[in-house]
Formats: sequence, C-alpha cells, structure tokens
Amino acid sequence: MKYALLLMGRTDDAGCGDHGGADPEEFFVFDKEITEAGVVVTSFALEDPEHGVRVSSDDDGARVVTSGPFAEVQEFVGGTYIIEVADIDEALSWARRSPGSAPGGHVEVRPVAPY
Repeated sequence: MKYALLLMGRTDDAGCGDHGGADPEEFFVFDKEITEAGVVVTSFALEDPEHGVRVSSDDDGARVVTSGPFAEVQEFVGGTYIIEVADIDEALSWARRSPGSAPGGHVEVRPVAPY
C-alpha cells in the first residue's frame, strides 16, 4: 500500500521557519536510510512558504493569483515521501524515524488514493 509522509513544520516554532526545522544533515541520513530500504516511490523537498504562489477564487468565481509570503500561514509542508509498504504500521515506523517528526514539526501520514 502507498502512503504519503508529509513533512510538516510551523513558522512560529523556533526550529522551523527561517531555520527550516531539523538539521539538513539529519534529513540526508534519513533519506539515505529510507531510500536504501527500497520503500520510496518518490520524494521531494519544497522551498519555504514565502516562495509560494496561491491561486484561489474571489466571490464572483474569478481566479486570483497571490504571491507569498502569506501572513496567515502558520503550518507548511516542507517536503514529502511517497512510500510503498505493507501497512500503516510500517508507514508510521518510517514517520517516527524522520527528523521531520522531531520537536518543531510533525509528519502527517496519509494513504495515497488508488486512482
């Protein structure tokens, strides 16, 4: 079964935002471990939220494009892994090992829809 590991941070946590959370070297070590285990389908890291652009709709349904930073953003996705493992317990085991689940962040684990 495929699961998404969403590496989440908060802009108001001392270890996140400007500093990006856990030390990048910790992520490189984790990346090597999870990749060598053969469970990674794909993965990527995202730039900080201030580099994002939001597309939404106004009250009339017209599309509106807004460049970051977005003052209301407090939580952000820093990156993700799509993994293929036997079950949720194995996915949670990988999430626990991730530096993204250290203080200042968390890893959200969600099944990938089969369509």
